Amino acid sequence: MIVGHPVYVTALVNLDGLTDAVAALDPAPRRWRWVSLSLCVIDAVWSIAGRYHALVVPTVGKVGAVFGLDELTVAATTVLPPDPIPLPVLVSRFPEENSLRAVTTGNRTSSRGGIYKADAALRYARILTGHGIDTLAHAQGLLGDPDRFTAVEQDLRGVPGDGAHAVRRNYLWMLVGADDLIKPDRMILRWFHQHNVPADPVTATELIGRITDRLNSRAQHDTTASPRRYTRWEIDHAIWQAGRRLTPAAASYTPNRADSYGVRGVAL
Repeated sequence: MIVGHPVYVTALVNLDGLTDAVAALDPAPRRWRWVSLSLCVIDAVWSIAGRYHALVVPTVGKVGAVFGLDELTVAATTVLPPDPIPLPVLVSRFPEENSLRAVTTGNRTSSRGGIYKADAALRYARILTGHGIDTLAHAQGLLGDPDRFTAVEQDLRGVPGDGAHAVRRNYLWMLVGADDLIKPDRMILRWFHQHNVPADPVTATELIGRITDRLNSRAQHDTTASPRRYTRWEIDHAIWQAGRRLTPAAASYTPNRADSYGVRGVAL
């Protein structure tokens, strides 16, 4: 893998070639988002080392069904409706991890003595509500408040299963609406490996940032097209979709987590 300080990444890979390859994927804006912060939390927690079709989607659907939700997503361009499952409602319905586990799954945050994911999700919910973050609108507002955001991040970091690169926390904020973060999962790494860049998560994150900047620079100087500004989320998602279409044999790294819904599948 390409490791070391990310500042040296551009000296090791063909950034122009990678940028061309990503441009060919035609990155698109986010189309859908979850209707509730509770669903974002469930997605973020269960997506670590869990498959999109087999685990994450059914788990989110089960939680939504408990509260009678017929529609789990809303168009990303629309004004958010009132959150149908504020976190205090989730915690009230599932006061203990075993009650949430009975509705969802018995997966753990780690196969080596990790806590139940139901426990991790409820810890997330209690931490967020403890900071006054009860709804999706509250969480979106938090993204614009650096001091409060740092305090929340510090507390969430203590929940087991965070990952070596804060993957779970970053993915939660992506689901909430942060467009400047990415989720460097196995599909992302698989795509880079297919392009002769066997990157690790840190390097993939750096590369996507550089590629985004280059695409925006190109768009700024392209007088033949309408103004267009790409986000890291859009580049991440385009690469992830392309990575899903590759065979596992295209990569030789060990996956650190799996497919996910919300920012991934819902945005198809």
